[in-house]
Amino acid sequence: MFFDLNVPIPASQPSGPSTTATQSKKGKAAAKQTHTQQPESSFSQVQIAAIENHVELLIHLGYSAFAFNQTVHKKLDPKAHQNHAQTLISQLKRRPGVAFLKRITIILDEDSEKGFGLASTSSAIFSGYDIIALTPTTPGTLSLACLTHSQPSALTAHVISLPLTLPRLPFHLKHTLIRTAIKNGSVFEMNYSGAFGSDPDAFETASVTIKRNWWAAAREVIRVTKGKGVIVSGGITNEPDLRAPRDIINLITMLNLAPDVAHDTMTKEPQALVLRAQTRNTYRAILSEPRLVIPGAQSQPAPPPLQEACIGPTSVPNSGTKRPFDVIGDTQNGSLSKTESRANKKRKNKQR
Repeated sequence: MFFDLNVPIPASQPSGPSTTATQSKKGKAAAKQTHTQQPESSFSQVQIAAIENHVELLIHLGYSAFAFNQTVHKKLDPKAHQNHAQTLISQLKRRPGVAFLKRITIILDEDSEKGFGLASTSSAIFSGYDIIALTPTTPGTLSLACLTHSQPSALTAHVISLPLTLPRLPFHLKHTLIRTAIKNGSVFEMNYSGAFGSDPDAFETASVTIKRNWWAAAREVIRVTKGKGVIVSGGITNEPDLRAPRDIINLITMLNLAPDVAHDTMTKEPQALVLRAQTRNTYRAILSEPRLVIPGAQSQPAPPPLQEACIGPTSVPNSGTKRPFDVIGDTQNGSLSKTESRANKKRKNKQR
């Protein structure tokens, strides 16, 4: 089972007008905050048809699980935020044997080091997503993602997506930070779109430059992690750049990675990530979600208790029945066993 945990979704369109209600100012009192009712988002028929073709091509290439990625480039506003991934999945056609996941990716920059919306007050918003991913762009945000937001909680970010297409990584990958994040259960994501010169965020950068930057940064990631805690996703917006999973595995082996480890970056590691992400709603993210099982009306009868075998009288206390075991030396009834009678005869013969 192959995973592609980064399928970008287009920008949705509002389905209705927004209504605004502003309270008037009185005297020197400060102006109160404007409350705006955001319209529900929807996707056009052209966008749905394009995404359906994209999903059909991914299934044809061999993928079985997809995560539709919604990217947030600024601080998340709980009042204005909308779950576009959930809206998109509700409009797509269901396919047997194919899993659709919802993912949100938050870009961490200098302005978002103090807070970017990943707080307990907005936990209800993030509960609608299956995967939470962070993209650090500064050394401070990398430390924040590896040390703070990888801790088990209801807002744990299990995916740290690295910007590999930049001219140079904006931070140094320290072994202590990387190992701490992997130990806490986080994984580092590499999107293979940059290996083919495709990057939706770099419009003015040449394709050759994007490829060179990606290969240099990807080698650094493999060197630090040694292939552990790494997943490979697509991040492809153009269908001609899509590749089959085994083609990507062969591509990753060129980064001095063993074939079996490269195979795990698209199978075992993403599967373990999805299972860990499901534990965000439980206590400290260490237990799976409990299920209540109600027993049936008719229960199976309990087995009869086993009789204890003990050496002693053949009669059971307070009963006139004898035990089913052949006990040696029944002195209560005055009878002797065969072995004792033979021993007595030999003793008498010796005395004679």
